[in-house]
Amino acid sequence: MKIIAGKHKGRKLASLPGKTTRPTSGKVREAIFSIVADRIEDAAVVDLFAGTGAFGLEAISRGASHAVFVDSDRKGIEIIRKNIAACGENERSTVLLADIAGGLRRLSLSGEEFDLVFMDPPYNRQAVRPALENLASSGILIHGAVIAIEHDKNEKIPEDIAGIEVTDRRKYGKTLVTFMKRM
Repeated sequence: MKIIAGKHKGRKLASLPGKTTRPTSGKVREAIFSIVADRIEDAAVVDLFAGTGAFGLEAISRGASHAVFVDSDRKGIEIIRKNIAACGENERSTVLLADIAGGLRRLSLSGEEFDLVFMDPPYNRQAVRPALENLASSGILIHGAVIAIEHDKNEKIPEDIAGIEVTDRRKYGKTLVTFMKRM
């Protein structure tokens, strides 16, 4: 897995061995970043269910000002820190070892606001609704913030979360990406 574009283009990223994480393919990541390209420059980014940190690091590589990586897996957090260090982006990165609710609560208490959220939860584990509910109520999203959710094509994305609406959906093989916006 590599950074696709920007300052760190071609930089290899470490990943977790085995099948506990499912890294996003370069094709899907490139498609997502093409869609949100006009939102990245100087953006504050949250990478939820961060895994290897590829989304947040790709955003930093393309000009985001800062990325917060939230994951509940200790080994995943070690990989994220290793990838951040390999890119030399410690100053523009914050890593939180927490479940989504806890991580968003900590961000809410910090008073930070974000422009862009990447969410790549484990497929078909009903993690999207609670994550979106916590995100919507956290107060960390600016008006117009974009949320990109990678999910299995059979997983239904809730459209009844107050203050967040679906703006686009794209299918890439067995993967679906839903884009939402904070209203």
